[in-house]
Amino acid sequence: MKFQETRLKGAFIIDIERLEDDRGFFARAWCKNEMEAHGCSADLKQANLSLSSKKGTLRGMHYQITPYEESKLVRCTRGALYDVIVDLRKDSPTYKEWIGVELTADNRRMLYVPEGFGHGFVTLEDDTEAFYLVTEFYTPGAEQGIRYNDPALGIEWPVDIEVISEKDASWPDFQD
Repeated sequence: MKFQETRLKGAFIIDIERLEDDRGFFARAWCKNEMEAHGCSADLKQANLSLSSKKGTLRGMHYQITPYEESKLVRCTRGALYDVIVDLRKDSPTYKEWIGVELTADNRRMLYVPEGFGHGFVTLEDDTEAFYLVTEFYTPGAEQGIRYNDPALGIEWPVDIEVISEKDASWPDFQD
């Protein structure tokens, strides 16, 4: 696995390291030792899968509050998506900053989302599937969100948002 730390400390873009031959390739998509060596949480609790039928479907921006904060390792297994994370750690020098990464079934790229980050994505193709490993159980009472178009964050989405849940569309304005 090839780890590239982003400008948001603790968040990584991870590419697979292909071992190719005439059959195709083999690659490690997750390794507890490698994750921990880069300071990433590796205590997995859940594996989640989402399918979005239409291009322009937005899911997010979600996070869980203490003591249920979670880290995620996100990968697109079909189609393409634009994955966005926002640093919500008040003591961080990149507090309220965001990055976006294109994850596709073809590039097999992953994004590691540390605890203390908001997370969401928009699909770039119809029938896009996301798979992510999570270090905490989903806890409904601990779920929070940030509105995807909150001017305080200025997230630039690469496509128009065509489909969004009422819940995700109505998260309140971000507050320090």
